[in-house]
Amino acid sequence: MKKPKWVVQKEQEKKVEANQTVWLFGLHAVRDALENPAREKLKLMVTPNAQIKLEAAIAQAGITPEVVDPRKFRPPLDQGSVHQGAVLEVKPLSWGSLAEVCIGAEAPRVLLLDRVTDPHNVGAILRSAEVLGASAVIGMRHHAAPETGSLAKSASGALERQPYLRVRNLADSIKELQNMGYLVLGLDGEAEVTVEAALEGKRDRPVALVLGAEGPGLREKTKETVDMLVRIDAEGGFGSLNVSNAAAIALYASRPHG
Repeated sequence: MKKPKWVVQKEQEKKVEANQTVWLFGLHAVRDALENPAREKLKLMVTPNAQIKLEAAIAQAGITPEVVDPRKFRPPLDQGSVHQGAVLEVKPLSWGSLAEVCIGAEAPRVLLLDRVTDPHNVGAILRSAEVLGASAVIGMRHHAAPETGSLAKSASGALERQPYLRVRNLADSIKELQNMGYLVLGLDGEAEVTVEAALEGKRDRPVALVLGAEGPGLREKTKETVDMLVRIDAEGGFGSLNVSNAAAIALYASRPHG
């Protein structure tokens, strides 16, 4: 019997994922990955200068680097990637399922990204999520910044420590979180209610904050699925915030003991 098209597609996707690797670059991102025991490391290329700077992390990882003369250092990166003489080929991190990363803390906070594709924004969001104690950042499988060297560089090490999941369907993930007891709030500049007002008397509940891409914002389907649309309490009539700034402010405003 011939396999249905969707089954074949799913199997192909799995195969591609299994063979997928990422080139991390820059001293900071490479050091953090070398020091992360959960990160599968495949190949390290360094200049002699970078080797000295990364000496302790290389020893900790137990990896033998390929030391390359700076004049011949041509790693497989885009032109313009500031690699500082260090690149590391790795497998993408696996954080497990939504339930595994979103159940735990007393009153967990989770960020969901609705088509936020800019790796610099997602990197900055991962940093804020780590600093402000979010349990996870959840993006979309096909409309989110994938795990890349530029995302890792923007995340400044947070990619190694902050769970970043990519899900097939955002609305389904929102419903799954709602079934786990989460209050799901969608950030929308036109909303009547502020983040703080929506959480009045509910600070002990797990909260998920959904942010859309700058410009288009949240999609209609997302707006219909969340529990409530909220806005950041802002002064005056200025333009909208950058999505990474909005994520940081919303996380701070929703902290359990705010």
